[in-house]
Amino acid sequence: MTAPVRHVWAALLVIYVVWGSTYLAIKVAVDTLPPLFAAGTRFLAAAALLVAILALRGTSLRISRRELAAAAFAGLLLLTLGVGVVHVAETRIDSSVAAMIAGTVPLQIIGMRMLAGENPARATRLSTLAGLIGLGLVVAPGLGTGSTALGLAIMVSASISWSTGSFLSRRLSLPRNPFVATAYEMAAGGVFLTGAALATGEWRELDSAAFALDSVLAWVYLVVMGSLVGFTAYAWLLRVAPISLVVTHQYVNPLVAIALGMLLLGERPSPWTLAGALLVVAAVYVAVRAESPTRTRPGTAALRETPAGRTA
Repeated sequence: MTAPVRHVWAALLVIYVVWGSTYLAIKVAVDTLPPLFAAGTRFLAAAALLVAILALRGTSLRISRRELAAAAFAGLLLLTLGVGVVHVAETRIDSSVAAMIAGTVPLQIIGMRMLAGENPARATRLSTLAGLIGLGLVVAPGLGTGSTALGLAIMVSASISWSTGSFLSRRLSLPRNPFVATAYEMAAGGVFLTGAALATGEWRELDSAAFALDSVLAWVYLVVMGSLVGFTAYAWLLRVAPISLVVTHQYVNPLVAIALGMLLLGERPSPWTLAGALLVVAAVYVAVRAESPTRTRPGTAALRETPAGRTA
């Protein structure tokens, strides 16, 4: 490590807790805020704050048209069809279930690598299969209820878009500065989501008198902590800590989300759902270990990602 150990672990604690709690915050926010509107304004506000910080630091925001197009495409997949759609899903399913499904993203990326012709280690392939079985256990209990089944389908589609965006981001000509790239991705995602809110008529639901204080505070938390503080800690960790340590958040975050949902929202996942969650977490743990840089060619680690891809 190139930074004091206590600073590294403090930053890790931030992304463990902050990103593990965003699913809870989304659930509280969409209780009274229209989901697409909440997500769109969240990313627009976060982008504006990040741009202001970059400007104060004298960071150039100039990028080429190709980089702009790449950032917009990444923002569409990661933040509009990915994280933004999570807001819609959580109007129908528990935050803990949403987190469990999102927890399969690293395994989905490995599956995409295999479809692209890569040949990961045997342990990685087996963990991916186990994780998909775990995903089946997570979603199975809710398939008998129409509203819940639709929410599960929406959440699975969001996780697939999230995975696709993370997988393709490594191949896009994004701005070199990760903060600049994320600012543009957030702005693009926010514009697309706000446009979707207008197109679907969500604006008719806007009634500030009906917005609960808890929902507004949760939205502020998502803007400041989820999209700025968490991202900043993650981007810093990528520069100073081993990637094998940084990616541990991918199996810690779902556990934090499940615990918070049960403790603060009274969510009670079924035994099958919890069994599936444990299988997913175990599978991601094995995949993270198998994909450590000491066993993987530089630049091929499937679990590396752009910081914006983790702003759940």
